[in-house]
Formats: sequence, C-alpha cells, structure tokens
Amino acid sequence: MKLSPEIFTLLKGTASFAAKKKAAVYVVGGFLRDMLLKREKENPDIDFSIAQGAIRFGRQLSRELSCGYVVLDKEHGCCRLVKKIDGSLCTLDFTDFRGPSLEDDLLHRDFTINAMAAELNTVLGSRCLDGGLIDPFGARHDLGRKLIRMVNPKAFQEDPLRMLRAFSLACTFGFKIHPQTLRCIRATAPKLSRVSFERIREELFKILESPQAGVSLTQMDRLKLLPVAFPEIAMMRGVRQGPYHHLDVWKHSLETVRQLDMLLQQLRRNKDVKEYLDEAITSTRKRRGLLKLGALLHDIGKPKALRRRDGKTIFHGHERVGVGFTRQISRRLRLSNDETQALERMVMWHLRPGYLADNAQISSRAKFRYFRDTQKEGASVLLLSLADQRATCGPLTTRESRLQHEKACLQLIKEYFRRQKEASPARLINGDQLMRSLKIPPSPLVGRILLQIEELQAIGKVKNAQQALAAARKIEKEMSALTRKRR
Repeated sequence: MKLSPEIFTLLKGTASFAAKKKAAVYVVGGFLRDMLLKREKENPDIDFSIAQGAIRFGRQLSRELSCGYVVLDKEHGCCRLVKKIDGSLCTLDFTDFRGPSLEDDLLHRDFTINAMAAELNTVLGSRCLDGGLIDPFGARHDLGRKLIRMVNPKAFQEDPLRMLRAFSLACTFGFKIHPQTLRCIRATAPKLSRVSFERIREELFKILESPQAGVSLTQMDRLKLLPVAFPEIAMMRGVRQGPYHHLDVWKHSLETVRQLDMLLQQLRRNKDVKEYLDEAITSTRKRRGLLKLGALLHDIGKPKALRRRDGKTIFHGHERVGVGFTRQISRRLRLSNDETQALERMVMWHLRPGYLADNAQISSRAKFRYFRDTQKEGASVLLLSLADQRATCGPLTTRESRLQHEKACLQLIKEYFRRQKEASPARLINGDQLMRSLKIPPSPLVGRILLQIEELQAIGKVKNAQQALAAARKIEKEMSALTRKRR
C-alpha cells in the first residue's frame, strides 16, 4: 500500500526529528499489518517503539509537528500525538520497549499479526517493507492464512481485553481464531472482569458493527466471555417460550442478531438503509452496532415478566421490564444519553410492528402513532422486528403470517425514509393560542391537547387553525369530563 502524501509527510517529519535526536524509531503493529493488507483507515493510528524515553521524545516531537499531546501511561512510557489531516484524526503512539530488546517488545504484543516492526526509514523507503520487515513470530505467514494467533501464552494474562480483541480483529478482517488461542481464551475468560467497561464497550461495538456479529457473539458465549458485560444472560438461559418459538429466550436473542446480520446483508444496496445505519451516534460508534445491541437485548425483560396462565406461557409487559434492564446495561457500558434513549425505544417498541402487521390495512392514525413513538428509531425497530420474526420458527409460526409481517415492515421502512425527506408541516396552533382560546392556564393538559391536534392534522382531519381550535375545545371537554369522573 502506498502511503498517502499527508501520512508520508507526517512520518518524514518524525524520521527527521529522530535523526536529529539520534534515536532509533520503529513502526510496529497494526499500521504495518494494514500496509500488508493494503487497507486504509479513515482515522489512521500508528504505533512506534523506542528503546527508552518515548514520553520525552513524543513531547518534543509534538512541538515540532504542531500536534496535540497526552501521556497515556507514565509507568510504561507511553504517550500519544494527535494531528488533524483533512478532516481526519491521525494518532501517533510512542512507547518504550516492553523488554530489553525489540524482539522482547514484540513478544509482549497481543497477536502475531500485530507483532512485527520496521525501521521508520524502511517504511518511508521506495521499497516499502520489502526485505525490511522484522517478523520473528510469523506475522506475514498468519496474515496469509487469515489467522488470529496469540504471540505468547501469557498474552491474555497481561491484558484480558485481548480476548475480546481477538474477536474484533477476526470480525474486522474476516479471519479465524487459532484453536489454541480459543482454548486459552476459555481458560482465561473470568479475568475479563478486571477490565474497565469503557474498554470492553469499544471492542464490543467493533464486533457488533461487523457483518459477523451474531456468529461471533455465539462463539464468545460458548467461551463464557459475555457474562462480564451482560450478567443478565444467566436469567435468560433455559427460559422456554410459547409454541411460536423454537428456542429459549437467550438462544433466540443470539439468533435474532444473526438474522439481523443476514437481513442487513440483503439490504446492503439500499442507500437509505446504509446511510441510516452508518450514522454516527457518538464519535466512535454508529447506529449499526447499536441496533445489533438492541437485537441482543430486545427480550431481556421476559424472564422477570414470565407468568403461567391456563397452561400457557405469557410474557405480558416484558418490553417495559426490558427498558429497565436496558438502562442498567447502558450505564454499565457508559453509553451516551442518545445511545441509551435509542436502545430503550428499540426494546420498548419492538412488538409494535407485529401488532401493526396483524391488520390487513394499517391506518394513517396507527402509522402516525408508530412514527411519533419510535422517533429516530422508527427504521431500527422495524429492522429489529424483521430479524425477530425470522428468528421465530415454532410450530405455530406460519408462512402466511411471516410474509404478511415482512411486507408490512418493508413498506413501513420505505415510509419512514419518505417522511424523513419531507418537511414537517407547520403547527396549525401553538400553546399560547390554545390557552387564550380555551381560557386555560399553563399545564400538562396544553401539551396533551397539542399532541392530539398534531395527530388529527397528520391524518387530515383538521386542515386549518379554525378547525384545530374547534377540535381542541372538544378534546378539552372530553378530558375534563374524564378527570371529573375519575374523582
């Protein structure tokens, strides 16, 4: 892979500074891996190793290159430089050797495909990596075999997060994890509890955003990796469902993620869906990963809501119970408010598309209320519902009901994107006009009336301010009468 002019200039400046300081600087790890795979990243990150003095070197270099600078780990001699290049952020991490020599340093890295190095000038040279790659553990060989293999048996003891990183790298590159590495993960899995939830979250979302999330989560579950992030899994295991289902609650949840992977693959050429899923909810996480997390959690309320009635298994209200568990998990993973609200809407409304699909014709009022309640997650809930239905193959599930459900959901997805492209109609009346006309004080009643007027406007029942005010008077009388009756 040829270096971009911007990255070349940045590395050239680093090499010139290193020559001036008479320091041997090595490029290590992922940047070299990506060069060999001819893979470019939107926000490049480059790791460097220096025998010693990396923090001082990085601090001085940051002034030379006009970069941002932060110490990441004073004890292990690690710092980071950040440079903005054409709207992208490039990070340069400098670290002291993790042993007396470069080979010892590489021995302490996570996987063979990241345990290689090259002198900085070799990377800049016209021959690129030809003959200049320092590869003591067979990185190039494992790249060719598409294999994730730990460098040494203590890799996961040194940093248990590497167990998740094995899966995130496998998902990112479409590689397989070496059997011995999988056995070591199984033996070391309990140590993942030593890792901060912020770090767990970042690797987890890399897995969720990949096309192989469902398969990877299932494999991670077999290795006992998931309970650290989701201890609620324990209560979902073995909870049998009704005759519409063929799997217990937890296996159904994993299957829903797998079905969602396949559904999104089928819809990959749909421009609206792709742009929607690629929308950044935070600077590092997209809606795609959040939707798959919603799929994993959509039935999390079922065990607590489980009731037996007349020989039937029912989970009435499990979506509301699930919202509470979802909020708890969001706090644990330190998700943003926007991510938490989006997840809660997915869990809360995941049954609604099924109810709508039960009707031969979905009314304008029902559509309005669906999109009003789900808001930005209108398409997410529909995609989740499709995957949920495909993951349900019990003896009472019929082909006719499945086809009807799919047709309704796909039509509503189209309508969601059509509505997003249309300008929202201006309100016919506002709160001040409503209070003056009805002679009522500011109160929650005003908001409730305005919501009903908005609904009537959306379905074409009121078309001007005069009709809106007339409807408001009627609504206010009905609400007041209902309040008096309750008293």
